[in-house]
Amino acid sequence: QQQFERAVAQLHSFWLKAATQTFAGVAQTDPACAMAHWGIAMNLRGPVGNPFAGAPSPQALKDGWAAVGKAKALGAKTQRERDYIAAMEVFYKDSDTVDHRTRLVAYEKAMEQLTQRYSEDREAAVFYALALNVTALPTDKTFAQQLKAAGILEKVFAEQPEHPGVAHFLIHSYDYPPIAHRGLDAARRYAGIAPSAPHAQHMPS
Repeated sequence: QQQFERAVAQLHSFWLKAATQTFAGVAQTDPACAMAHWGIAMNLRGPVGNPFAGAPSPQALKDGWAAVGKAKALGAKTQRERDYIAAMEVFYKDSDTVDHRTRLVAYEKAMEQLTQRYSEDREAAVFYALALNVTALPTDKTFAQQLKAAGILEKVFAEQPEHPGVAHFLIHSYDYPPIAHRGLDAARRYAGIAPSAPHAQHMPS
């Protein structure tokens, strides 16, 4: 559990190489852990939901689909874990015929449903907020999705002020000149929350 939580924390700071290695270590420690392969699939998306990142490479999509297949084959022990894996499957499914944005939006909707189904799951809420940021259209100058994401994240931040993903994704949510001032608190706190993560040292700037 501790090893898995460290991998998720690394994932939240886009420390992808380290997170992939840690998730692989979880799979070695517990070969029955389907969620270890979910984590690897999350990482293979590239900077997980980074609004400035493009689509994963064809090899990453192939490897991510394989990781989802391993996760499904292992048979997660709980319905919630199976739902996380199913949401990830939506992103990778038919990547050779369905465009990147369509699959991103499908993943966002899957995470919205997961969040509604497990309303007490703060991690689901955080990943849903990130998905909202990723699918936000640059032409929307009301920043509706970004502000919706920020609303979700601010609630979690009040409960978990040391959560690296919340601080990180709040910076992305507010990273637009008209609303940038709202991200100052998260920007000032993030590096101290995740001092060993390279991206956490970069983001406050």
